[in-house]
Amino acid sequence: MFDLVLKGGTVVNTGSMGVADVAIAGGKIAALGQALRGREERDVSGKLVFPGGIETHCHIAQESATGAMTADDYRTGSISAAFGGNTTFVPFAAQHRGQAIPEVLETYDARAAPNAVIDYSYHLIVTDPTEAALSRDLPAAFARGITSFKVFLTYDKMIVSDQQFLDILVMARAHGGLTMVHAENNAMIAWMTRRLVERGYTAPRHHAASHPAAAEVEAVRRGIALASFVEAPLLFVHISTDAGARAIATARMAGHAILGETCPQYLFLTADDLNRPGAEGAKYICSPPLRDDATQTDLWRHLHAGTLELYSSDHAPYRFDAGGKLSAGPNPPFHRTANGMPGIELRLPLLFSEGVRTGRISLERFVALSAANAARIFGMADRKGAIAPGYDADIAVWDPEKRVTVTAAGLHDAMDYTPFEGRVLTGWPVTVINRGRVVVDDGALKGQPGDGVFVARNPFDARGFLPTRAAELSPERNFGAELL
Repeated sequence: MFDLVLKGGTVVNTGSMGVADVAIAGGKIAALGQALRGREERDVSGKLVFPGGIETHCHIAQESATGAMTADDYRTGSISAAFGGNTTFVPFAAQHRGQAIPEVLETYDARAAPNAVIDYSYHLIVTDPTEAALSRDLPAAFARGITSFKVFLTYDKMIVSDQQFLDILVMARAHGGLTMVHAENNAMIAWMTRRLVERGYTAPRHHAASHPAAAEVEAVRRGIALASFVEAPLLFVHISTDAGARAIATARMAGHAILGETCPQYLFLTADDLNRPGAEGAKYICSPPLRDDATQTDLWRHLHAGTLELYSSDHAPYRFDAGGKLSAGPNPPFHRTANGMPGIELRLPLLFSEGVRTGRISLERFVALSAANAARIFGMADRKGAIAPGYDADIAVWDPEKRVTVTAAGLHDAMDYTPFEGRVLTGWPVTVINRGRVVVDDGALKGQPGDGVFVARNPFDARGFLPTRAAELSPERNFGAELL
């Protein structure tokens, strides 16, 4: 007799799909089969039973480099994620210059532990790679199970130099860490922004031009060159260009551990959304910026082909008010407008409706992009990302026919707008279960703040990649110099 049995649903994993009962006991998936019995039984026939989503790119209770705080804290952010079919999320713990890594983690622990409704972990953001950070603090974070972190190749208050980037990559490689990178050429953006502003082109619609596609492509290629040189894994987040994705594909074909991610805004919105009346376009300012219809088609192709293995929201919630998008005034210039837009709750419904329902991706590919790839890449594949005995009972039951018209009022974040207002989606999560606890059921929140637990993650698994050591770093070819 199990604790809970979900009866008669279509269970979908990355490599299998079929009708089965799913039995849960002690917070784990205990069995899959037929005619299983439980103290509680739920008929989910006609529904799809997916592994709970894993959201691995979101900004929750995080100060920006300019001091602005995101609208969502760990309570509202995790609730919104849960209503979107997610059972685990991995926000950023941001180090700003002058801060020590242990201080940063202490701050985020206090923000997360009492408030998270679903399971959570962190990626560190590293902006001040001091000797103490590289030799002591980051290895200590890895030992605690925080095995990924992000660096920036742009933003004056966040950027690391190429030399610092190499030091970080080598340190991460030594400890099994995965480096994530925001790849845009800072000089190109600054040059374009200066020329636009000097000529009076400051409306939101000019934001896209200020972050040209070439800025991403150059930085992606440079990042690949640096990471490949020192044989370190590297993940490019929020890829927004075909050429950037193609550079990743080429590096992977050469055997390098280079990974890519894209986000809903690059699949469903375009730069035309920036050209809305008044300040409305500010709602659509994010970096990298929105592109065009042709790029959307290209990115869907890369998702299908596996070039881009991660699909994340990059949820960066700044309200459309003086504390958020309009902090520089009611009609802010594009270069003084907070970067980012909300999307954590709609990430998976958008992908299902516009991906699965339209035939762009299969149900199995949906599972890979919603959960399984994130679990594998970020060191959770031993317990999350699949519906299998022994795994955490992290499950999202979807009604594939449920139609929802998106409205800001109908979402559960702390935002006052959604960039997807009015879009009609088909397919929606109706029951969400995290470690055997029902968190969301039929539109109602059942979980409580503090129910989520911290997930200590394993080192990055680089098996399957075939790097070639540069001659200059090979003792056999550089007269015995040990440099890695």
